[in-house]
Amino acid sequence: MRPSLPISPESAATPRRLRALHSPLARALLAGLILLAGGVQTAASQTSGDPDPHAATTQAAMTEAARQGPESLRAFLHDMPKGADLHLHLTGAVYAETLLAEAAQDGLCVDTQAWKLVAAGHPGSCPAGQLPASQLSQSQYDAMIDALSMRSFVAHSGESGHDHFFAAFGRFAALDPSRHAGEWLAEITHRAALQNEQYLEVMHTPPFGHAISLSRQLGLNPDFAAMRKALLAKGLDQDLQADRQALDQALAQRGEIQHCGTAQADPGCQVQLRFIYQILRGAAPERVFAQTVLGFEAARHDPRWVGINYVMPEDGYLSMRDYDLQMRMLGYLHATYPEIHISLHAGELAEGLVAPEGLRFHIREAVEQAHAERIGHGVDLMDEDHPQALLQELARRHVLVEINLTSNDVILGVTGSRHPLHAYLAAQVPTALSTDDEGVSRIDLTHEYVKAVEEQGMDYLQLKRMARNSLEHSFLPGRSLWAQPDQYQRLAGPCEGAAADRAAPAACRRWLAANPKADQQWQLEQRFVHFEAAQR
Repeated sequence: MRPSLPISPESAATPRRLRALHSPLARALLAGLILLAGGVQTAASQTSGDPDPHAATTQAAMTEAARQGPESLRAFLHDMPKGADLHLHLTGAVYAETLLAEAAQDGLCVDTQAWKLVAAGHPGSCPAGQLPASQLSQSQYDAMIDALSMRSFVAHSGESGHDHFFAAFGRFAALDPSRHAGEWLAEITHRAALQNEQYLEVMHTPPFGHAISLSRQLGLNPDFAAMRKALLAKGLDQDLQADRQALDQALAQRGEIQHCGTAQADPGCQVQLRFIYQILRGAAPERVFAQTVLGFEAARHDPRWVGINYVMPEDGYLSMRDYDLQMRMLGYLHATYPEIHISLHAGELAEGLVAPEGLRFHIREAVEQAHAERIGHGVDLMDEDHPQALLQELARRHVLVEINLTSNDVILGVTGSRHPLHAYLAAQVPTALSTDDEGVSRIDLTHEYVKAVEEQGMDYLQLKRMARNSLEHSFLPGRSLWAQPDQYQRLAGPCEGAAADRAAPAACRRWLAANPKADQQWQLEQRFVHFEAAQR
């Protein structure tokens, strides 16, 4: 049996009750829960020194929005400043409609048995059993949207939400990222800007065929230092220039699509981008090591790559078999490249998905062996050995947990009171909401904020703290705006005493210009001033 999680009073209601928000009774219940949480949190803020003097007014506005119904709550949260989305995969963030339009442009075919995109055998022609992506009927188009996403999916014998979700990526793998990455960046930054987001850390995997070839030649050497030296001696880093050019091209394409720098600039131009280098964990260990070294080298030489992450299903055979080995690889490389940030998918597991023994150590090893500064998902927290001690360690180290509520629901079936979010909050572990794969899941970050309120009983100040956490724990360079980690009470350095509702002093402005992280945090505080003023 899964151990009980610490659940706050506001999350005691089950998700199914709260989903039925069209009934007056359910709306009243939700409004009451939020009002209760708001009263508790507002009282706490008076002693914790939260610099916002309008918390109660803004909380009351959110309570009223919830009382009016889910669409009113969504409208309120849509406009709320959200800071950053720190956990999103580029290909998974794109909606299926975009992917199908690009497939039609590229002359790809649709396999109507497997419902996936495939390359045409000859230009302009598709073999039997396949159709041009540009010539789908409405029913075929609908079937492809469903295949490339979680739309309309209902778990059934033979296919779980987990399996359907991860299979979607293979179904659009025929699209060439080198042709479309800029279009994808334009889509996700436009969507982010409309929701009052200002910064994205986008996970992406550049081509790494050369790394695969070298890893096959060399095999795995348990002496990681010797293997790294051999890889570099054989020219592993020759791929870096091509990777830089590909990123240049994608960003230029995004800028062209959005007319950045012109009077017709899309709002998405204002969303800042950095990238997390994805390593595919479900591969032979020598290949994982070679790709990981390439990722660290990319981040060392191109500041747009601000960190490293391991991706692919954590419950996969090789991911589970080699987990400890992979964490030791990262531990060595962290010592070799100490300036490179690490965020890891860890604990994206649930009871029954793997053997109980597989739930006991992933989060702890990610932090202690691999030196992860952020954890993605962290769902199996309470199944780890000594979970309370682990929570204390995460809080002490200021390790942020990237919370992906919808993803955990559709992939793992973990939602509502079964989710460990409140355990993290109770232990004062920093958390931030993120989308994971908003295109595949058919959501956006606003949806996650709504879900946090409806299913987890979060109040306004808790959401505000999460937004602040997202920038505090971003991998942007420079100092934090705040004098103490995760303490949003006193500004740091020359900005101490400044207020976001007034122009910053000259010394503060110069300091912000030299510290990109602090500058983004200052912008977030200004956005909160405008948003909260609109609620009065």
